[in-house]
Amino acid sequence: MSTQGTISRQDSAAIPNGSGAAAILAAGIGSFAVAVLTIAADKSVLVKNLLVFYKPTGPLSGVTTGAIVLWLAAWAILEWRWRRKTVPLKPINVVAFVLLGLSLLLTFPTLGELL
Repeated sequence: MSTQGTISRQDSAAIPNGSGAAAILAAGIGSFAVAVLTIAADKSVLVKNLLVFYKPTGPLSGVTTGAIVLWLAAWAILEWRWRRKTVPLKPINVVAFVLLGLSLLLTFPTLGELL
């Protein structure tokens, strides 16, 4: 605080936002991976059989495990590349929300069956 009782504003460019941006984009990638792997398991017997990691749950175990692995890998790579950088958040947020929206649409059975 300054001597006049107001909060002084620091330059926002001095604070790196790459870690947060990496988490946001990785979440979009992970959610899209769930939708893509679900559709792939429904459409291909080979993929369905490959994604059965635990028999009582069927391919759902591989879908969720694969999506989590992809999410963590994307987060780790993006974090490593952006951790000390200030990146533009608007395009990253747009891409992440587009991926999230697509993943929600693709998980509806009627839309997933169209592919």
